[in-house]
Amino acid sequence: MTHALPDSKGDTMNVFDCAIKIEEETKAYYEGLEAEAMEPEMKTLFSMLAASEEEHQRRLRRLRKRMQGATLEGLNGNLCRFRPLLSQKELLEETDRDPNLYRFAVGNDEQDIRFYEELASAATDEMTRKGLLLLAEEERRHLQKVTNIYSFVEDPKTFLAWSEFSNMKEL
Repeated sequence: MTHALPDSKGDTMNVFDCAIKIEEETKAYYEGLEAEAMEPEMKTLFSMLAASEEEHQRRLRRLRKRMQGATLEGLNGNLCRFRPLLSQKELLEETDRDPNLYRFAVGNDEQDIRFYEELASAATDEMTRKGLLLLAEEERRHLQKVTNIYSFVEDPKTFLAWSEFSNMKEL
């Protein structure tokens, strides 16, 4: 599911307020998944993703202070919603079949990057355009963090070097 673009009528909203609202909903989504997950590894993953969203919100709030004038007409709470690719129930069912949640998390962040880039290309105000491009760049940074979290959780299953080299003796 993708974000809709605003029409030129209606509410005006700071683009950072929009992004913060999306991140708050994303955090709540991951917290719900953490509560429902049965496997400790999944609980850890969702907990770390929720914490990452919290950190992301704090960074966006700091950026908002620098970009107060970055508003977009037609932007409102209906457009600024987290729209996950899968519902919580669907995602938990999917992990039984395919435990690789990386594609899901990446897909959500890539969707947000496209949303901000599309808004930036349509923005007529330079401050708003810069703010939206800054948001897209911040989402890219956050995507890298999600990648790191996933790698951290998956490494114990895939990392063999320590056991391979732990029994080396000098000849």
